[in-house]
Amino acid sequence: MKLDNRRTVLVGLAFLSICAFWQMYDNIIPLILTNTFHLNETVSGAIMAADNVLALFLLPFFGALSDRTSTKIGRRMPFILGGTVCAVVLMNLLPIFDNGYAATGERGKLVLFVVALGLLLVAMGTYRSPAVALMPDVTPKPLRSRANAIINLMGAVGGILYLAAAAVLYPNSKTAGAAHVNYQPLFVVVSVLMAVSVIVLYLTTNEPKLAAAEKEYEAAHPEQQLAEEEADGHEELPKPVKRSLLMLLFSIALWYIGYNGVTTWWTTYVSRVMGQGLGGASTCLLVATGGAILSYIPVGQLASKIGRKKTIQGGVVLLAACFLSGYFLTTHYQRINAVMFVVFALVGLAWAAINVNSLPMVVEMCKGSDIGKFTGYYYTFSMAAQVVTPILAGTLLKHISYSVLFPYAAFFVACSFVTMCFVRHGDCKVEAKAGLAAFEDMDAD
Repeated sequence: MKLDNRRTVLVGLAFLSICAFWQMYDNIIPLILTNTFHLNETVSGAIMAADNVLALFLLPFFGALSDRTSTKIGRRMPFILGGTVCAVVLMNLLPIFDNGYAATGERGKLVLFVVALGLLLVAMGTYRSPAVALMPDVTPKPLRSRANAIINLMGAVGGILYLAAAAVLYPNSKTAGAAHVNYQPLFVVVSVLMAVSVIVLYLTTNEPKLAAAEKEYEAAHPEQQLAEEEADGHEELPKPVKRSLLMLLFSIALWYIGYNGVTTWWTTYVSRVMGQGLGGASTCLLVATGGAILSYIPVGQLASKIGRKKTIQGGVVLLAACFLSGYFLTTHYQRINAVMFVVFALVGLAWAAINVNSLPMVVEMCKGSDIGKFTGYYYTFSMAAQVVTPILAGTLLKHISYSVLFPYAAFFVACSFVTMCFVRHGDCKVEAKAGLAAFEDMDAD
C-alpha cells in the first residue's frame, strides 16, 4: 500500500491556510491591541486567549456537525469553503478599524475591532476540525501517520509563507519609530494565500469520490475497524477501546500542558533567569521549529515501521529529557550557547514524533462516519491544556521561582508516558515485508 503524496499535499492546503492565519494572528493582533488601542497586557492576554476558549466548544461541535453533513461537494468541503470566505472578509475589516482608531481615536472603532475579531475566531472555528478531518476521510488507516506528517509540513509552510511576507513588507527600517503601522497589506496577502489555497483544494480534490473509495477500503478490511456498528447504524466503541481513547486524550492534554508551558513562558524565562533578550529566545524557538519540520516525514515513516505508540513514547522520553537538560543548562550558564540550540533541535524532533502520530491514533478508533467528532475530541483536550497551562505555569513561576518552568514541563510530559502505557488501541498495523517488497513504500516518496 502506497500513500498518494500529491493528493495528501493538496488536502494539506486547507491546513496551510489555517496555519498562515494563526501565525499572523499570534504575531499581529497583540501589537494592534497594545500599540494602537493601548490595552494593558492583562486585557490583551484575555482577548488573545479567547480563541482557545472558543475552540473548546466550536471544534467538537463543527467536527461532529460535518460528520452528519451530506452535499454534492462532500461533507467537509462546505465548511472549509464557507469558513474561509467568512474569515477572509472579516480579517480584512480588522486593519480598517485599526487604522481608523489610529486616525480618529474613536472608542467605537475598538468595539468594532473586538466584535469583528470575535466573529473571525468563530469563522475559523467552523472549519478547523472539518479541514483536519478531511485527511483521514480520504486516507487508509495504515497510512495516516505518514499523511499527517505531510499535513503538518504543509502547516509549517503556511507559517513560513506568512513570515516571509511580513519580513518583506515590514522591514525594521519601515517600522522603527513609527507612531502607527498600517497592517492592511499583510492582511490582504494572507487572505489571498488562504483563498487561493482553498480554491486549489476545491478544484483538485473530489471529496465525495475519495471518501467513497475510503469507505470501500474500510468495508474490505473489517479487521482494522475498532468501532462496532449496532442495529440502528450507530457506531459504538467497545469498553476497552473507550479506555484506550480516554487515556490517549489524557496523554494529549498532559504533553500539551508541558510543551506549551515552555513555549508560552520561554521568552520571559530567558529574561528573568539568564538576563538574555528576545533575540536569543526567539532563535531557540526557531531552531525547535526547524527541527520539527525536518523530522515530520522521517517520524511518519518510522511510525509505519515500528508503530505509532512506540514512536510517541520515544518522543515523550526525548522531550522530557530535553526539558530536564534545559533546566540544568539555563541555571548553570548565563548565555544561550550551541548546546542549547542542539537541545531545542531535539525538542522539535521529539514534538514531531508525538504530534504526527497522536491525531491518527485518535481517529484510528472510529469508523469514517465519526472522524469529525473524534477530531473534535483531539482538539478539545489539546486546547483545554493550552488554556490551563499559561495560568498554572504562570502562577508557579510567580509564587515559587522561574527556575521551576522546565521541571514543571518535564513532569507533565513524563506523566503522559505513564498514561500512554494504558493505550492498547489506535496503533497502525505493521506488516513485515521481506526482500524488495520492503522498499516499495520508500520508492513512493
